[in-house]
Amino acid sequence: MAEITSMGHSFGGSPDAHKNIFDLGEFVGDLTVEDDASSDDVSLDGLQQELEECKDDDVVANILSKGIKLREHTKGVENNLRKVELDSIQDYIKESDNLVSLHDQILECDSILTQMETLLSGFQTEIGSISSDIKILQEKSMDMGLKLKNRKVAESKLAKFVEDIIVPPRMVDVIVDGEVNDEYLRTLEILSKKLKFTDADPTAKTSKALKDVQPELEKLRQKAVSKVFDFIVQKLYALRKPKTNIQILQQSVLLKYKYLIVFLMEHGKEIYLEVRAAYIDTMNKVLSAHFRAYIQASEKLQLDIVTSTDLIGVEARSTSLFSIAREPLKNRSAVFALGDRINILKEIDQPALIPHIAEASSAKYPYEVLFRSLHKLLMDTATSEYFTILLSLSCFVILMAAFLCIYLTSCLFGRYLFCDDFFGEESIFFDIFSGPFAVIEEHLNTILPNSYDAIGLMLMILITHQHQLTMSRRRIPCLDSYLDKVNISLWPRFKVVFDLHLSSLRNANIKTLWEDDIHPHYVMRRYAEFTASLIRLNVEYGDGQLDLNLERLRMAVDDLLVKLAKMFPKPKQQIVFLINNYDVAIAVLKEAGPEGGKIQMHFEELLKSNTALFVEELLFEHFSDLIKFVKIRGSEDPSSPSDRPVTIAEVEPIVKDFANRWKAAIELMHKDVITSFSNFLCGMEILRAALTQLLLYYTRLSDCIKKIPGGSALNKDLVSISSIMYEIRKYSRTF
Repeated sequence: MAEITSMGHSFGGSPDAHKNIFDLGEFVGDLTVEDDASSDDVSLDGLQQELEECKDDDVVANILSKGIKLREHTKGVENNLRKVELDSIQDYIKESDNLVSLHDQILECDSILTQMETLLSGFQTEIGSISSDIKILQEKSMDMGLKLKNRKVAESKLAKFVEDIIVPPRMVDVIVDGEVNDEYLRTLEILSKKLKFTDADPTAKTSKALKDVQPELEKLRQKAVSKVFDFIVQKLYALRKPKTNIQILQQSVLLKYKYLIVFLMEHGKEIYLEVRAAYIDTMNKVLSAHFRAYIQASEKLQLDIVTSTDLIGVEARSTSLFSIAREPLKNRSAVFALGDRINILKEIDQPALIPHIAEASSAKYPYEVLFRSLHKLLMDTATSEYFTILLSLSCFVILMAAFLCIYLTSCLFGRYLFCDDFFGEESIFFDIFSGPFAVIEEHLNTILPNSYDAIGLMLMILITHQHQLTMSRRRIPCLDSYLDKVNISLWPRFKVVFDLHLSSLRNANIKTLWEDDIHPHYVMRRYAEFTASLIRLNVEYGDGQLDLNLERLRMAVDDLLVKLAKMFPKPKQQIVFLINNYDVAIAVLKEAGPEGGKIQMHFEELLKSNTALFVEELLFEHFSDLIKFVKIRGSEDPSSPSDRPVTIAEVEPIVKDFANRWKAAIELMHKDVITSFSNFLCGMEILRAALTQLLLYYTRLSDCIKKIPGGSALNKDLVSISSIMYEIRKYSRTF
């Protein structure tokens, strides 16, 4: 330390002393650049490049700019470095005590850390020992948990096995001596589970306990099957008794004890088949009997509208002494006209008729009303049975429906589905309804061959179609085949009756049908009403074959009308007859609605062509000279050279004749039209057409006169066009 101090004192002297000690000249002597440049040991190669590299350095740039010599600058730098070194030594000397204290503290901390390391090593050893103990305990715990789980599983299986195979004394008492009630049903379910367990469980089959229990279970099964059979058969016999309240029976007993059938299906198949057969037999007979009774009661309500002689082309005269010449159409309108009978299609979903109520009111109905009512009852009954089978309703609700079918046809939904759920099969529905189907088919086979009502048959076809749509909306397919069969039986009969009408027109006796009357013939009215009825009914059904048959019928009536018209001696009468018949056909088709289509258009064309013929006949009757002249000579040009030119002498009689009697002739034409045509509006249209045509003829005559040399001499006898127009307007106002 003394050396350092003395060295510090020697360095820290005055500036002069410092200058004397560290004078660079004293160490290296006086050096010059020239001496260095001439020295052989020092090479100045690359100096210029180094100067270029250091030209951006501030210190080098400052030195070069001031022109300071290198030696001097070197001395200055060395002096500064030495000064800094001495200052740093002084600072360390001042802090020497603190450094000693810091060294002691570091040694003390090192001792403490050594003790801590020893302590922590001891802790680590103890923790390792505890971890081993915990691992051992964890393994023991897992082993105990596994044993406990296995024992619980074994206990639960054993408990379930004992519960499933044991036969409690209470169950024996209920099955053997108990009444069939709710407790009996619950006991049956328990017995069923035990029987299934002993039959299906492999453990039970190999157990020694089964040998003791199985005989007892078999005895209980036999006793339960016997008791259930007796109970169900008793209820079936009760259903056959007259005046049985079936609704209460099915709701309070059969629906409540539905599980009895399930038990028989699972554990008494032979007995189940006997019950099923008894149910089918009972239902079939009861339904058949009640549908037969309903049909017999409905037959008393039938209104016979059409007979085998009620055909379009059949002569309508009566052989009675006091009979009138033509059939009173208003009394026989329902034979060929649809009328209010179409309302049955709007009442398609109404309840079925109640025969005894209708009979009490002395009401009579066309057969299609009874047909709809019968099939409405069948649909509701079948729907009720269908849904009952599938929705677990009583399998015997159908008996209630059958019993009340004559009195009430209220909602009987839910029958067929019971056969699937209660009896486990849908085919039982068709076995049950085979009897009712046979009864209805037998009835239809009796009615249809004797039916000559084509409109009624078409209504029944549409009713069947609507019933098919109804069952489709209900998503019940049980009547599909039956309704298809009914539809197949209706169409051929309709075709037979339709062909009878067609044959009556084709083979009609013209002499017996002809009447010396130009007004509409009753055959044409029949045809128009019949066709309009079928067209209206076919709008929604859209049967193309029917349209073709109607076209055949139209051709036949056209031929018949022409033949009848030819029976009149005068062409004018023939035309009037045809116009009246075409007009009535168009009027009836229009009344039926806008569905007349091609047939209506056909008659309108015929009416138009025959109207033109009548106009010519009517005008020729009163103005024959005028019409002949206009048609033959009116188109000739009087000024052109001709062998026989038009002269005043030829025209004058025609002009004067027209001027003298044109008003009277128009009046006669008016009376003729009024008496000839049944339809006043049609007659006035024809009169107006005739007057218009007369005006055209007279205008052509006037034009021809103007071209004749000297024709102006006839102007005084010409009737003015305005006068003729006035008369036309006068008669037009009578519309």
